[in-house]
Amino acid sequence: MRPKGSADLLSDRRRRALKLLRAELSLNEVARRIRCAASSVMRWRNAWLRHGADALKVRFSPGRPRRLTRRQEKRLVRILLRGALANGYRTEVWTTKRVAEVIEKTFHVPCHYNTAGKLLHRLDWTPQKPERRALERDEQAIQRWKKKVWPRVKKTPRGWVLT
Repeated sequence: MRPKGSADLLSDRRRRALKLLRAELSLNEVARRIRCAASSVMRWRNAWLRHGADALKVRFSPGRPRRLTRRQEKRLVRILLRGALANGYRTEVWTTKRVAEVIEKTFHVPCHYNTAGKLLHRLDWTPQKPERRALERDEQAIQRWKKKVWPRVKKTPRGWVLT
């Protein structure tokens, strides 16, 4: 795994390794001083011998290519904004499994629910947890109870107080 650092810092590290090799140190000694694997030092040396100094430049490492294009991601956001009910689900909650199913169904791209979660995070969708409240909840009755009953039954530093 490549260490963290700017491209210039990593290129400089490779140049230092070659300088030590020119000083006739062994691959293992150079690797120990540079703090890398001897195979990396050998790879840098061979690249330098074949292609010269340009071979020591650090190239962009893009990682795995995305499965959905930017245009498909925008379309996915529009689909998600319509809501889960509009997409055939019984509740209005979007789970990562549901999003993965929508991606597979709409774009014909296999998608694991963990990948769907990472995609949602990248699109700035935050996890939401629905508030659990009873449909029969009476806010006015709750406020009355808090003002009248709660002060009567509340425990005080001296113990229970009856009024």
